[in-house]
Amino acid sequence: MDIYLHTLGCRLNEAEMEGWARDLSASGHRVVRGPEQAQVVVLNTCAVTAAAARKSRQAVSRLHRHNPSARLVITGCYAEMDPKRVAELAGVDLVIGNQDKARLVALIEAAIDPTSMPEIATEPDEQHLFAASRTRAFVKVQDGCRNQCSFCVVTRLRGQERSKPVEQVVDEINALRDEGFNEVVITGVHLGGYGSDIGADLRGLLLRVLSDTDIPQIRVTSLEPWDLPDDFFALWANPRLGAHLHLPLQSGCDSVLRRMARRCMTGDFRRLVASARAVIPELTLTTDVIVGFPGETQAEWEATLAFVEEVGFAHLHIFTWSPRAGTRASTLPDRVPADLQRARSQEIHALGEVMKAAHMARFVGQVRPVLWEGSGEPEDGGWRWQGYTDNYLRVEVIAPEGVALRNQRLPTRLGGHDGERYQGVLVDAPASAPRAQSAEGMSSST
Repeated sequence: MDIYLHTLGCRLNEAEMEGWARDLSASGHRVVRGPEQAQVVVLNTCAVTAAAARKSRQAVSRLHRHNPSARLVITGCYAEMDPKRVAELAGVDLVIGNQDKARLVALIEAAIDPTSMPEIATEPDEQHLFAASRTRAFVKVQDGCRNQCSFCVVTRLRGQERSKPVEQVVDEINALRDEGFNEVVITGVHLGGYGSDIGADLRGLLLRVLSDTDIPQIRVTSLEPWDLPDDFFALWANPRLGAHLHLPLQSGCDSVLRRMARRCMTGDFRRLVASARAVIPELTLTTDVIVGFPGETQAEWEATLAFVEEVGFAHLHIFTWSPRAGTRASTLPDRVPADLQRARSQEIHALGEVMKAAHMARFVGQVRPVLWEGSGEPEDGGWRWQGYTDNYLRVEVIAPEGVALRNQRLPTRLGGHDGERYQGVLVDAPASAPRAQSAEGMSSST
């Protein structure tokens, strides 16, 4: 079958999508570039906020409209939260809950008879989805969460913690390296809780990945700021671990954190960041902040602003609180008025821009390794390429026509920036080669 994969939401959803793509290919199916080419369309949904659930519903409608004859398979957190409503949406043929995601390929094969579907015109030279984009791969090592943060619906939707065995993770990364990937991103719902169900831990997993694989660069996605041993960040003495950490804060005020049922107060967070920066001085540190949590007073909000500024993040992911059915926070009194939520959101967005500019200014003029991912439009007799440094700063460079940078990790001097990306200069430009053609095998939307 020709199958199109599309995802919304978190990095874990992207990791799941990449895993399905590999499983589908191994089972003899083809992952195609767009919904119009597909016999089956798979949408991995999100429901972390009310807006995410709405976008998931809109995506179902849009994908069905693009190809009404394709069989539409819906999975992910929105499908888990409201399977009856999802099943009734126009065009939906199959709904797969989060607990059954590991069997997605088998469930599609069992439920959908390819002989009953119309022939779809496909390109005779269609490539495997990774054929031209072997740069970064997501590796899902853990699912589920045992924490009970009062604002979070994901705990209910993802279920109990389940960890992938260490040997299986190592084998998967080695297989990705054989396919040509130069970076893996290790991800999970509660990554710091990895191994709680199998007698392992995240530190031990990373040690095995460092010792038993030779993939050049390893990143970890969002880490809740607890369940990490005291010597955890010592691992970053190995330069293969990318100098970027995402540690969700949510609030910079202890009284709000207690209402959120968070397990990390501001003093703990401060010490954790100091420990990380002591080992990783060029760390790019990012975080999540929730604005307008129920009962948030002006004094509590000002405490959050002050703490965020004190820590000095490189980037803020800012969410305005909205009630999610089934969470304890949805029952709390004293909701913050919408206009005040908007004002506070604007205030912290402005602070975030100031901190981002300060962080980016630190690295102007430095030479850092950049993994080049893809090129855009031709420009000035060459091509504009995009990539990320080892500490996850976005860089663009103009390379001469015929110089293919894709999937090369090259020293690059960081020049000026526009607040989002640097203009780089290659220190040692590679020799000319036939320019790589880009190909998209699947789609991701956040």
